[in-house]
Amino acid sequence: MEALKAWLPLLVLLSIGLMVLAIGLGAALEHALYLFRRPGQLLRAVVAMYVVVPVVATFVVKSLHLAPLVALAIVLMSVSPVPPILPVAQRKVGGRQPYVLGLLVAVSVLAVVLVPLSLVLLSRVFPVSAYLPPPGVARVILLTVLVPLAAGIAIGRVAPAFARRASGPIARVGTLLLALAFLPVLALSLPQMIGLIGNGTLLAIAVVSGAGLAAGHMLGGPDPDDRSALALATLTRHPGIALAIAKASFPGLNVLDGVLLYLLVSVLIGVPYRRWALARHEAADAPANPA
Repeated sequence: MEALKAWLPLLVLLSIGLMVLAIGLGAALEHALYLFRRPGQLLRAVVAMYVVVPVVATFVVKSLHLAPLVALAIVLMSVSPVPPILPVAQRKVGGRQPYVLGLLVAVSVLAVVLVPLSLVLLSRVFPVSAYLPPPGVARVILLTVLVPLAAGIAIGRVAPAFARRASGPIARVGTLLLALAFLPVLALSLPQMIGLIGNGTLLAIAVVSGAGLAAGHMLGGPDPDDRSALALATLTRHPGIALAIAKASFPGLNVLDGVLLYLLVSVLIGVPYRRWALARHEAADAPANPA
């Protein structure tokens, strides 16, 4: 179990790198800069991800008598936004390529400042303080988002035909590696995860996840596809950042089981919304594509 968990970060890093590389192969540089050129949309996204979710998580954790590891996992995940494989899910519900990639890049870059700032503010609310210096956040963001995405965009500009052919196979290999990395650990961690349930654990995660969905949907702007993309982005958290914070601030604690439980519950909470968003997008698209 411990040996498998020790290999997990490397396998996850490799798999995510391949999946983001595949995303970059089909992207353009102007897409990556999309939200930086639209500060109003960017501000709404920041409020949804970095204000609403941490505030709701703080309220929930302070209101319920949760197990300490569960409370810590919820708080850490609340300040760890946008996993790099999220654009795949966003595109499935109609998210526009410029908005989806622009959101990924902009929020990832801002995370270098906003994640440490969020932790400083949260340390004023909770009796223990957590901190991850900006270089620590930057390292996670660079390895999981910016470097593979930039590499994919560069390859797409130099060799567009190769990029089109390679994108699908690279994404499939990345997905397979991610499954091989997570599924065994998830299965082995299941007893510990079940042990964390109780005293409002599932309710707490559901409330925080639901608040993220609602905030993203309401703040996504007039385009319904953008609202769906931001809702999924606000719902979904980056476990790599949460685990990095835990390792730096609480080296004696194992929060992996709590983080996995949060991920699993949040995915289940998002299923009805994804189905609704996909049905809405297909219905809206039907008149233009009657076939």
